[in-house]
Amino acid sequence: MSVHSEIKRITTETLRKMKFDKEKITMLTAYDFTTAKMVDAGGVDAILVGDSASNVMAGHETTLPITLDQMIYHAQCVVRGVEKALVVVDLPFGSYQSDSHKALESAVRIMKESGAHAIKLEGGVEVEKSIKKIVNAGIPVMGHLGLTPQSIYQFGTYKVRAKDDEEAEKLLSDAKLLEELGCFALVLEKIPAHLAKKVSESITIPTIGIGAGADCDGQVLVYHDMVGMNQGFSPKFLRRYLDLYTEITGAVSQYVKDVKDQNFPNEKESY
Repeated sequence: MSVHSEIKRITTETLRKMKFDKEKITMLTAYDFTTAKMVDAGGVDAILVGDSASNVMAGHETTLPITLDQMIYHAQCVVRGVEKALVVVDLPFGSYQSDSHKALESAVRIMKESGAHAIKLEGGVEVEKSIKKIVNAGIPVMGHLGLTPQSIYQFGTYKVRAKDDEEAEKLLSDAKLLEELGCFALVLEKIPAHLAKKVSESITIPTIGIGAGADCDGQVLVYHDMVGMNQGFSPKFLRRYLDLYTEITGAVSQYVKDVKDQNFPNEKESY
């Protein structure tokens, strides 16, 4: 019997117990009510209201443009659709990096205005003060190491991170620091599988991987990628479970044809 199936609402403590019991954690993104309802009904343990909304919902090239107000709006929509999953919301770029007081204010706004259960932020020792302040206020924090998309202009690339020894050592050190600071879980993005395994075995909090191999305590994917709504994005780590782009464009084409040919609406579809 899985931990998930026994309880009504997933909490941060549930995820810790799942790691202890060696039950894998599942996480997907959602940005709106309808999607959140479906993802929750499908049985995921956690839903991430990711700043990836900047890409898949707003069409930006990076995650940087999305604002705190926009993240709160998306989070509000998602929370209304969820009955069981833990809802985690990204703190967007510029809302926490430079000032721990601003970081706390941003996190408090998300929690109060959206009803979400936790926040996520990127970085290690560089954001130590922000994490400490948010955790001390009683707000659950999920960390994020490896490829951190908000730092894309610093990295200059979306390639795999921590392939060299120095960066790998820093990542392991940062992971241990995030655990010490009180983070309840940690996303590891696009790092070598052997390093993700080492990190997962070195800390007691759950690791959730994306492009980080099978030895993380859980996995996360962007919903739009997983169901095949995005055609141009095909990283090695992505498994598409549907081809919705083809299905939806086909349905739209058929609708257009039916209206043009005066096949829709028919008599049964008219009052």
